[in-house]
Amino acid sequence: MTVVLVDYGMGNRRSVEKALEHVGARVARTDDAGALAAADAIVLPGVGAFPEAMRRLAALGLVEPLRERAAAGAPLLGICLGMQLLFEWSEEHEGAAGLGLLPGTVTRLRAPGLKVPHIGWSTVTFTRPSVLTDGLGEAAAFYHVHTYACRPAEESDVVGRGEYGERFVSIVERGNVMGAQFHPEKSSLDGLALLRNFVGVRVAA
Repeated sequence: MTVVLVDYGMGNRRSVEKALEHVGARVARTDDAGALAAADAIVLPGVGAFPEAMRRLAALGLVEPLRERAAAGAPLLGICLGMQLLFEWSEEHEGAAGLGLLPGTVTRLRAPGLKVPHIGWSTVTFTRPSVLTDGLGEAAAFYHVHTYACRPAEESDVVGRGEYGERFVSIVERGNVMGAQFHPEKSSLDGLALLRNFVGVRVAA
């Protein structure tokens, strides 16, 4: 399977690339919109601010190709900020529209009395079966770094929740569109297992 790793200048691209290769994927790291059309699957990483990420994706001409490829059934995994970008809108900084692949918004993590951003390992409890979490049992610990949290409009899109001041959404999945708020590439064996599950997903008919 060839996985296109979207390289728009924000995120741990090399570490994600190495983790995907470790679980058996052929990885094409690129900022070329044309490469998305040939991708078996797409990984959208991200670290930083939501509005700047959307500006960079737009400047590279990647917004519509990402939407089109997802609509065509290609498996798409957003990681950390990349998961947040899947949603319709974020309040971060001046606010910005996202890719709109999942209904919902992104707002600041509600963690009164706790240090934000939330940095560290958190147990994620799985709320329903998912191709991403197959074989991981009922819960697993993953490494998170985030200030904002996704608020899906539909509970059926939620796969797993962690806890840091609130029960925040940590994994989402709607058909071929999936997201992980944590960094699977930094989450030891369970993170690699999740990436291996993603690499095993096939394009929808």
